Amino acid sequence: MKVHNFNSGPSILPNEVLYKASKAVIDLEGCGMSILEISHRSDMFRKILEETRTSVRQLLQLDEDFEVLLLHGGASTQFMQVPYNLLDRHMPAAYADTGVWSSKAIREARLFGPVEVVCSSKDSHYTGIPKKFSIPAKSRYFHITTNNTIYGTQWHKFPETRVPVVADMSSDIFSRKLNFNYFSLIYAGAQKNLGPAGMTLVAVRKSILGKISRKLPSMMDYQVHIENGSLFNTPPVFAIYISMLTLRWLKQQGGIAAIEKINQKKSDLLYQEIDSNPLFRGTVAKEDRSRMNVCFVIRDPALENEFLEFCKGEDIAGIKGHRTTGGFRVSLYNAMPLDSVEFLVESMRFFASRKG
Repeated sequence: MKVHNFNSGPSILPNEVLYKASKAVIDLEGCGMSILEISHRSDMFRKILEETRTSVRQLLQLDEDFEVLLLHGGASTQFMQVPYNLLDRHMPAAYADTGVWSSKAIREARLFGPVEVVCSSKDSHYTGIPKKFSIPAKSRYFHITTNNTIYGTQWHKFPETRVPVVADMSSDIFSRKLNFNYFSLIYAGAQKNLGPAGMTLVAVRKSILGKISRKLPSMMDYQVHIENGSLFNTPPVFAIYISMLTLRWLKQQGGIAAIEKINQKKSDLLYQEIDSNPLFRGTVAKEDRSRMNVCFVIRDPALENEFLEFCKGEDIAGIKGHRTTGGFRVSLYNAMPLDSVEFLVESMRFFASRKG
């Protein structure tokens, strides 16, 4: 039975990735051992690790100053690890507050030094991206969350600044073309467009490290992980393997430029239906709409649960909005096929026809 999986994360993975991973759980490429059993110091795993890191560098077109790390934990660990490595008591960090995840990052950063919230969309219930703000030139770094899964907003333009820019790209990395060298540190939990939960990608410029006076625990120090090639301790082997397979799949699709066109088609199709269907209404400023997480409500709240039950009966899963916002959230990550979005749109039209 095919389920149309629109969950926000952990989320859909390509079918061929799941198939290859399922075989590797029994026997990894004929080696007689499961991917869950092999040594992280073995030549076989080192090849997996290096292919994954090389694919990240190639797809993002990173320059030589960047190091690619594959670490434990999720993006929430990076809320702490970023300021631990970059922030001290002498210079503030600048943060943009555009939702729950950026708010949590701000709270963690304040444990390590002064933080200036240079812009916020909280007053508008996070339904847009701030436009007019300035970043103090003496900031250690400027932190943004490029895509907001809960509210369905996304940064489409980035400010000009000489301050190092740190970006949480957990929910839109590899989904669209960007000048990734604009950033000084990129981090992303894997469980949207890269792989399963349990691994975090960090791409960091070496030139921004080593500029604070505090002593860091080895496990929290980016430079230690760089020196050890992401093998300071036992890495998340299985998550890295699935990420390698997912990046191979992305290359086979034509890379980021090709997947961006597909993602645009998917999001355009769904937003057009939301805007034209009298039963539904979008919740985000149109210029700031996310291509990854489409948020909307039903105009008659009494029909919300009925629509969710209808979708359940149609094998449409994961569209219930976040508990803090209600309504609906449809996640359109890279592995989501266009035909599933078409099926959802047809289902919305059918439901509206019955209620019209």
